[in-house]
This record gives sequence, C-alpha cells and structure tokens, in this order.
Amino acid sequence: MTFIRTKEDFVCAHCRHVVEGNGYTNHCLKCLYSKHVDINPGDRGETCGGMMEPVQIEGIAGAYRIVHRCAKCGVKRTTKAAPEDDPEAIVACAERAAGR
Repeated sequence: MTFIRTKEDFVCAHCRHVVEGNGYTNHCLKCLYSKHVDINPGDRGETCGGMMEPVQIEGIAGAYRIVHRCAKCGVKRTTKAAPEDDPEAIVACAERAAGR
C-alpha cells in the first residue's frame, strides 16, 4: 500500500465548510466528516462515496485519531486528526462516543 498525496480543496458535503487541502487532508476541519472515496489512502479508488461520520476519538492530546464509519456501507477507517481541526468538534465527537 503506497500513499498517494493528492492536494484537493473541497466543500464539505455535511456542513458546507470550504476546506483547503494540503495533500494529506481527508476530512472537514470544522465538523470532522469525510467521504468514502479511498480504498488505500489517497488513491480515490473507492466507488462507495458515502459520508464518513466521525464516531470516536482515540489517542492522547496532540496525537488524536478520528474513527470514521461510512453511513452507506458501514466500513470503519481511522485517520490522524489535523492540528487545524476544530477542537470543539473533537470534544463533541468524544462526548458522543462516551454517551454523554
């Protein structure tokens, strides 16, 4: 599996936030949602195209990982949180996962 860096800007299909990609960006920095477009990171080979809901936060401060679940096919993927991610969205996701 080779990572393919693809610099893409996009409008989040969940919250409509405009995201400037840096080649590693795969989720909205505002709401943390993503789209199921990759089989392997960056390849854009997945045809599902479902919304990837942020369902859990793993790790420790400064090294968070976001667990996404596809609303269409159910697959789960984990990705590194970006330094630019909205901290309130990270806390909200963690609280939802904890049942609060």
